[in-house]
Amino acid sequence: MNIKLLTPQAARVLEHMRKTGSITNVEANAVHRVRSVSRRITEISRALEGSDYEIRREFKRDVTGQLYVRYFLVKSR
Repeated sequence: MNIKLLTPQAARVLEHMRKTGSITNVEANAVHRVRSVSRRITEISRALEGSDYEIRREFKRDVTGQLYVRYFLVKSR
């Protein structure tokens, strides 16, 4: 895992995921001021290649029916 190559925003997203297990676009934007979460997740996924961890995506709907993605940091199988 080459975490040193992460941008500061990606590093903040990864740290949030390490502490809580997951993150959404709204959480990343509100808490960390990260706008392009999907780009940061791609960056993190590339840095995690060859490690024991991976990013999983789960599509959900909120109470208004709006579709969103929750990203999880999980141990690889």
